[in-house]
Amino acid sequence: MISTLEKEITFRFLRARKKDGFLNVISIFSFIGISLGVAVLIIVMSVMNGFRTELINKIVGFNSHITVKPYEQQIDIKDIKNRKLELISNNLILSNSSEGIIISDQNSKGIILRGYLEEDFSKLELINNPNFIGENKKLRKNFISIGRELSFNFDLQIGDNISIMSSSGIETIIGNLPKQKTFMVSSIFDSGLADFDNNIIFLNLKTLEEFSNLNEKDHNLEIYLKDPKQIENQKKIVQDIFPNHYVFTWADMNKSLFSALKVERNVMFIILSLIIIVAAFNIISGLTILVKNKTKDIAILKSIGVLNNSIIKIFFLVGVIIGTSATLFGILLGVTFSIYVENIREFISTTFNLTLFPEEIYFLSKMPSEINISSIFLIAICSIFITILVSIFPAMKAAKLDPIKSLKYE
Repeated sequence: MISTLEKEITFRFLRARKKDGFLNVISIFSFIGISLGVAVLIIVMSVMNGFRTELINKIVGFNSHITVKPYEQQIDIKDIKNRKLELISNNLILSNSSEGIIISDQNSKGIILRGYLEEDFSKLELINNPNFIGENKKLRKNFISIGRELSFNFDLQIGDNISIMSSSGIETIIGNLPKQKTFMVSSIFDSGLADFDNNIIFLNLKTLEEFSNLNEKDHNLEIYLKDPKQIENQKKIVQDIFPNHYVFTWADMNKSLFSALKVERNVMFIILSLIIIVAAFNIISGLTILVKNKTKDIAILKSIGVLNNSIIKIFFLVGVIIGTSATLFGILLGVTFSIYVENIREFISTTFNLTLFPEEIYFLSKMPSEINISSIFLIAICSIFITILVSIFPAMKAAKLDPIKSLKYE
């Protein structure tokens, strides 16, 4: 327990006097250093969390959460109606895919063709976002839906015709000839990811099967979950239902990307934590000078019966109060900045005519930020723990002072 005397002396030592000018400067720099370190760490973690969440939402919004791909046997309808599968999923959609080549007068391009039934296409999250262009959300026969980037690159609009060559061919007397067919653009989608918008075309499932020599045995099952972030547990449930088929998730398809993001986040946490450590070491300097300046006071306190434990508590509390108050101020600063980070970015970009967050590089129109309470709690605990550690040495040194030697030359 901390006595009233210890509290009084602690707060008296915290109040700087004129003769403690240099000590006051060190204390201020310690406070500012820890506050900025905590604030920057919270801001960076919030932006990286926001970026990861936005990226997940875009990827999940374009791809199915879990895909079941048959090896040899066709997916059984009985398995699709499994009760466990219905509990974890919002939509179950049959699809198929193949490859093709867009042919135009000016250039050609390889693309991926994805086929859906008319009624299933309108269930896709991608089709129901505000950026979707086209009145008809059903894929009728010989109609296609293309991405925004692809429409720009080939100067296509709704109602235009486009020729596509299939990767499958027709056997003739002169050999295998590729299929070629003309489709009409019925809609234009925008996933927010340029690679997807530029390389994938949606078309009617029956049309795709005729065009690419596919059949019902090749159907994939796309599963859209109620909670796509809890992917590992739900993948296991689906794997148990379809043991003879290949099951993969959006996380499996982007494993290297999210592993890189995780490593980068951890490295940034370690690097920015060094700012807090360096700032905390200023507390050692400040407390050491404080002990030196308060030698006479310490000797007097000891001579009137104040115990060494109380001396340790007093100087330990001085360091902890500086570190804790700096941490709390840093949290307030970091959270405030994280909330208004997009407004601050817009202000700087407008005022100084700078592009701080290029959309073509990050695939995002605004700087994302997601405040994570557990991350803030971890940062606060680490900062206060570092402060406690660096406050121990000067406090122990103060307790070891000999009052007789300290007062000898006073």
